[in-house]
Amino acid sequence: MEAWEIWPEQAYVPGQTPRHPECTFDLVRDTARAGLDSARLAESRAFQLGLKYQKFGFYWEAHEVFEPVWMVLPEPSVERQFVQGLIQIANGYLKMKMNRPKAALRLAHIARDLLPMKREGLVMGVAVAEMHLLVDYLEQIAENAI
Repeated sequence: MEAWEIWPEQAYVPGQTPRHPECTFDLVRDTARAGLDSARLAESRAFQLGLKYQKFGFYWEAHEVFEPVWMVLPEPSVERQFVQGLIQIANGYLKMKMNRPKAALRLAHIARDLLPMKREGLVMGVAVAEMHLLVDYLEQIAENAI
């Protein structure tokens, strides 16, 4: 773990756990600045911590730090659409934690549409195939819970 990484004691799940103070992620979010190209944004603390949060089940937190990256990426771009897909993946898994499988399934479909169709290569250093696998699993667990 890097010194700049912010790891809350627990993941925020609306209606189940306390929300983090409003400014908790500001220093990390601020690393996604307008004017940075997609390669620099991929290296930003916001994007890198978002990936870690997503990996370890901190889905609300992942959304919080992915959002400023998405907002400063050029529109339209593969990278912007990809980060939007990552946000929807995080939202879908969060909905599963909230026992809302229908919403999770809807978000999985949105995420799939945002990811590159080919399950190969990298976008912002992230394997597209791995993100498709996350969506595949989200669809499976959501469908099984409905």
